Amino acid sequence: MRWRDAAGLAVTSVRRRIGRSVLTVLAVALATTLLTALVTIAGTARTKVIAELSRGGPLAGIKVTAAEPDLSQLDNDNARPGAPKDLDDAARGRIENLPDVRVVLPIIANPMLIVPPNPPVNTEVLATLPPVRPQAPRNATTTSTAPSPIERSAVRAPAPYSETVIGIDLGHADDLPITVLAGRLPERHSVTEVAVTVGYLQRLGLKKEHAPAVLGTELFMGAPRIYQDTQTRSRARWVRTTVVGVVAQEAAAGEFVVPVEQMQLARAWTAAGGDGGGRIEIPTSPYSGLFVIARGLDEVSKVRAEITDIGYATTAPENLIASVQRYLRVVEIVLAGIGLIALFIASLGIANALLAAVRERRREIGVLKAIGARDRDVARVFLFEAGALGLLGGVLGTLGGYGAAFAVSQVVNSYLARQGLAGVTLGFPAVVIIGSITGAFFLAVGAGALPARRAAALPAREAMESG
Repeated sequence: MRWRDAAGLAVTSVRRRIGRSVLTVLAVALATTLLTALVTIAGTARTKVIAELSRGGPLAGIKVTAAEPDLSQLDNDNARPGAPKDLDDAARGRIENLPDVRVVLPIIANPMLIVPPNPPVNTEVLATLPPVRPQAPRNATTTSTAPSPIERSAVRAPAPYSETVIGIDLGHADDLPITVLAGRLPERHSVTEVAVTVGYLQRLGLKKEHAPAVLGTELFMGAPRIYQDTQTRSRARWVRTTVVGVVAQEAAAGEFVVPVEQMQLARAWTAAGGDGGGRIEIPTSPYSGLFVIARGLDEVSKVRAEITDIGYATTAPENLIASVQRYLRVVEIVLAGIGLIALFIASLGIANALLAAVRERRREIGVLKAIGARDRDVARVFLFEAGALGLLGGVLGTLGGYGAAFAVSQVVNSYLARQGLAGVTLGFPAVVIIGSITGAFFLAVGAGALPARRAAALPAREAMESG
């Protein structure tokens, strides 16, 4: 019996038992759909995270600050610790020239006087959000009551206060450890826009879910300056700013994030001092810190060592990076294992269907052997049938798996968009396509091996008599 004849007989058998064949194909297709979808989702998640980090980004960033003086090495002339190196343009350029550095972003922090608006929130927006519950005094006994509009109107502007404001190059915001919780980041060169942090919300007695209520409010920010004549006086360079966003940030400590140009102007004003020699003590270094983006995860340790050799202190979330990679690998293994279990269950369905076919086709098997078919020819027919069912189920399951993964990616992208984060691009590499289809095919053939062997071993006379 030629291979083509065996294939023809297998196709004829499938068509004659169309109901059972369809159910078997669906079982394989569903298992392959599950496996393909899980592997695709896990692979896309890993690729998104690792690829973004590999190109550089928040977790591939290194915070650089001036190193503390080394007390073990004293100046010979003055017998005192050497002064720490300034973070200036020369230092920035030297770090930028390191071979594994992609970009260096300056950070300028300056003390500012803050005059919050009154009221500090948009009351119409706040009314649509969860109620603001006033905190009870310590050691006080309270009773549980339903929220009322009075609780919302209880948000009062705090008294003017001093706070550190962080100036960052927002032209590379995607590379910074900043997450937009509501609204947007200030325009890159704007001197009248500001983003507030969760610390500002807490100062107002609000939580993250109340972030939209502060958008659009205006507050005054003043860079302080000290004057001395007959007495010490202070003045401030005031700027009216609009809150355009609420962010979570780890670039530096402070409740406000603004474009670096704002802080350059404020720092120059504060550092200049006034007539009579009055001056606020602020660091003389032009930059409060630098945020260095390495070209990839593998270069973070190397870049840190090189910057340390230059003479600056560094910090980077290397342990977090390693943990992310390990957990992503565990997720991939677990999801792939679930899909393989489903595919194994489908293979049991194929084996059961073919064993039933052997019992039903005993007479047909006897006829084939009576006209000269060998045992291997009979086995070949059943293996062809199993392979055809597995192949068809694999193709349908692969398409279904991609469709399921695509649907999940749309839901994920919708969530990421609401969080102000970049969406994911669904990956469907050729290895997944080929692996899913061929895996279903060979698993089906393996499941059909026992029924094929049993059919081949059936004696021709016994088969004819049982029919």
